[in-house]
This record gives sequence, structure tokens and C-alpha cells, in this order.
Amino acid sequence: MSFILSDISNQIAVLTINRPEALNAMNDQVIADLVSAVTSCIEDENVGVIILTGAGEKAFVAGADIKQMQSNGSEGARSFGEMGQKMTVVIENSPKPIIAAVNGFALGGGCEISMACHMRVASQTATFGQPEVLLGILPGWGGTQRLPRLVGTGIANEIITTGRMVKASEAQSIGLVNHVVPSDELMNKCKEIAAQILKNGPNAIAQSLACIREGIGKSLEEGLKIEVDHFSKLFGTEEANEGLSAFVEKRKPNFRGNA
Repeated sequence: MSFILSDISNQIAVLTINRPEALNAMNDQVIADLVSAVTSCIEDENVGVIILTGAGEKAFVAGADIKQMQSNGSEGARSFGEMGQKMTVVIENSPKPIIAAVNGFALGGGCEISMACHMRVASQTATFGQPEVLLGILPGWGGTQRLPRLVGTGIANEIITTGRMVKASEAQSIGLVNHVVPSDELMNKCKEIAAQILKNGPNAIAQSLACIREGIGKSLEEGLKIEVDHFSKLFGTEEANEGLSAFVEKRKPNFRGNA
């Protein structure tokens, strides 16, 4: 049995982490199932955008499974950390945009999973945090690296070293989430964004995501070279020809073979 529910409609895949009795906490099996589900969507030509959420109203993902971590020694912790990091890299490197629909708690590993997504939409009841220091450990799935990239070093230092909770409104104000909406509007907002994305060229989207990702941490000079490399790759492709022709002909482009 997989811990990930998958529903695909209108080129939008909704993946739901389905372990509500444990607030969708991540153990080895849930991690493996999520990697498998995301990889399947990446390979599926019928999927253009992925929405990732958690089952139930209480949690997106409340964190890693504490019971599993409690039994880890140093080597076990390294293995578990590397497994979680590889999962977040699969999400982050997806050529198809992944939107985190954050309902409830996104703590520890849950916050880290949401940060690996390309954008985050939160319900008004969502709560973010990296409370690992309260347990005598630290974020191990990318929290110390992605959080400062999103919100700046000073704010990340405070959130991680205090272990405090960050409500949805504050998360939006510091740049951790893109949008905050009422709980009953969460999926509709995510699908609205997905529908807007689906109007555009899939290869252009994939190259744009790669360009942004590869430029992080680089000098401006290096980043501009990365950009022009990706920019030039698109010209002469069927997709670019369609987009440019549609503009000249004053019609909507047909990038995805829709009638």
C-alpha cells in the first residue's frame, strides 16, 4: 500500500501524503513512496503541474517520524538525512512546477519539503517551523540551506535557533509562502495557478526552472551565462516556433496539443 494518493485531471496531478493518523509524518516508506509518485508524474506526458498536499486538515507534514529518528545512531541519522535530502532534490529538480498546498502544520521535514517545491500556497491555519533544536538536533533535509535562500540569513537564523512557529501571515510577509487563502479555497487557488502555468510552453517552463535553480549561489556574470545558454536552447524548437508564430498571427498558442 502506498502512502501517496494520486489524482490526475486536466494535466494537473494532485499528490496527497496520506498518513493522517501520524499527521503525515515521514518515515522511510513514505519518503520512498513520495519519490516514486513524483518521478511517475515527471515521466507522465499527461501531467504538466504537480500539487503536493497532506491528508486531513491538521497537517501538511508535521515532520519526520520521531519514533524512527529516536532509534538512529550517527550512521542511521546520516542515512535518514541523505534519504530525505535526495527526496527534496527530486522535488526541487522537477522540470514540472510543483506547488505545495500547505494545510495545517509544515514543521521540520514538512517545512523542508514545502521549501523544495517551486512555490507554496498556505491556508490561513497553516503553521511553519524548523523546531529541531527543541529536540537537540538540527534540520537535516535542507532547512539550513533553503530557508536562508528564501527569507534571508538573519530571519532563517532566528527561526532555526529559536525553533519558534511561524504563522501563515508571517510566512507570507517574509517570503516563505506565495499566497495565503482560507482553508476551503486552498486547492482552488493552487489549481488556478496551475491552470495559468499550463497555458505556457512546457519546455520553456522546464528551462526557466533549471535556469533559476542553476543560478542560485553563482555570481551575476555566471548567472547571465546560464541564462543565455538556456535562452538559446529554446530557439528553433517546435514549441518556440509555435509561440512566436501565434504572437505574430494574433492567436493563442497551442503548446500542449490541445484542440
